[in-house]
Amino acid sequence: MSIDERIAERNPTAPDHAAADHLLVAALRAGEEAAFVAILERYQAPMVRLATLYVRERAVAEEVVQETWIGVLRGIDGFEERSSFKTWLFRILTNQAKRRGAREGRSVPFSALARAEADGSDPAVDPERFVPPGRENAGHWAAELTEWRQTPEDRFVSGETHARAKAAIAGLPPAQRAVITLRDVDGLTAEEVCQALDLTQGNQRVLLHRARSKVRGALERNGEEA
Repeated sequence: MSIDERIAERNPTAPDHAAADHLLVAALRAGEEAAFVAILERYQAPMVRLATLYVRERAVAEEVVQETWIGVLRGIDGFEERSSFKTWLFRILTNQAKRRGAREGRSVPFSALARAEADGSDPAVDPERFVPPGRENAGHWAAELTEWRQTPEDRFVSGETHARAKAAIAGLPPAQRAVITLRDVDGLTAEEVCQALDLTQGNQRVLLHRARSKVRGALERNGEEA
């Protein structure tokens, strides 16, 4: 029975990524090449995205990912599954990327960027969207929020919305871009993002809220211009 068939047999109604990873890890330990291919296809793209937060060049990020896979193959027998495979994998990646970034002489570590963005005074929502002080209903929304069925939280179902959201995410500050990408594009949980990026729960929430608000605002502005 193939890897995909075993995963489907385990949960035929809906994908259970943790259960699927458990099966893939067991198969990888057994030396099944198909298991490594399946894991590679599942995680290669988000790993490259994450690595680019720590190093300057995409080519270097891809090298970091390759080094991570080597580390995974060497360490898989020692993986005790106290955390999810995804968390373990991304921690190996971030450790590799941090070391590579330090060798490249990146001036500001990602952790420092994240703290600065979370602690900064950058408003989550444009103040112009609220009624100004001194007027009736001051502090309330100046205009009713546009209803967006396709939002970052809805995982970019619409192709047009996807393209606009992708452009908006690309323009975010680095830490906000990292958090929203891992949460809303790659589907990591809050805990997994905190562990992968070495963030506190509070900073993760602040960064995600600011990122989502900015992306939503960009989508609404684009809708008004269309």
